Amino acid sequence: MNTDGLDALLAEHAELEQRLADPAVHADQATARSLAKRYAELGPTVEVLHALRATTDDLQAARELALEDSSFAEEARALEQRIEEQTERLRHLLLPTDPFDDKDVILEIKAGEGGDESALFAGDLLRMYLRYAERQGWRTEILESTPSDLGGYKDVQVALKGRGANGTWARLKFEGGVHRVQRVPATESQGRIHTSAAGVLVLPEAEEVDVTIDPNELRIDVFRSSGPGGQSVNTTDSAVRITHLPTGVVVSMQNEKSQLQNREAGMRVLRARLLALALEQQAAQASAARASQVRTVDRSERIRTYNFAENRISDHRVGYKAYNLDQVLDGDLDGVIDALTRADTEAQLAAAGAA
Repeated sequence: MNTDGLDALLAEHAELEQRLADPAVHADQATARSLAKRYAELGPTVEVLHALRATTDDLQAARELALEDSSFAEEARALEQRIEEQTERLRHLLLPTDPFDDKDVILEIKAGEGGDESALFAGDLLRMYLRYAERQGWRTEILESTPSDLGGYKDVQVALKGRGANGTWARLKFEGGVHRVQRVPATESQGRIHTSAAGVLVLPEAEEVDVTIDPNELRIDVFRSSGPGGQSVNTTDSAVRITHLPTGVVVSMQNEKSQLQNREAGMRVLRARLLALALEQQAAQASAARASQVRTVDRSERIRTYNFAENRISDHRVGYKAYNLDQVLDGDLDGVIDALTRADTEAQLAAAGAA
């Protein structure tokens, strides 16, 4: 692998190190954080690049010595193997990073075809993601929900907040799409297997700096919150409906008791939806060959099937299949998520090799 073209990356890393050593830079905390983040991002690549160049020099020396002493031939072969490993590691590190991988997530689950059974399945998916979040040490917050009569959800929105360098988006970004379930519903008296579906939409939670919203382009309506069956939850107009006039995106919130809390929660969801919309438009304009990471629940193709009779989970995008559905529904999602992440990396590597 020719690394000459990476000298600019080494120069940037050295410049960042010099700037971060300047006390004056830290007077502006926002600038210092930005520089430190970029420095940390480049660190692993620079480390592998230095190691690769050192190993390449060692290999050249070993080959020269092997011409005089055959005992150095074995060392040369070991160095060649090490260079292959370092080159492969460097190729992975040089792949474009997802700028939203450190973002938190707003996840929406909507019941689809299947009536009450679909709503029950939506509730199962919510529990699955909440249990996965618990395993990961993430914080969760139900922003809005519409329960069904049998205990499921017609729709539900939940915020998931991660810890450390990787946000929840890095792990959940491939979960968006149509999820299909095959099982005997609780409402089925004849023991027949039914098929129903629920939609999952995964949105990177947008900060105010990510999405600019003009207050003059919002229509905000307030109304009285109501619970199942239409009974009044309270006697004040605390529920909020926010309409973004340029795009027609509408968000309604009534979970909280105060109008201010519902408005703040609604703005969080609105920012996330507008960011997702902007990403989809960018992908369309660029005619991206890779499948969009931001999917809508209106997509007709199913991405995953949950078969209760066989205790099987199948992800149709990567051919993943496992017979541990009970564990998956209890939050053991790493197997399928890792398979999706590997497939995405391999696709990027193949695209980079063809470029």
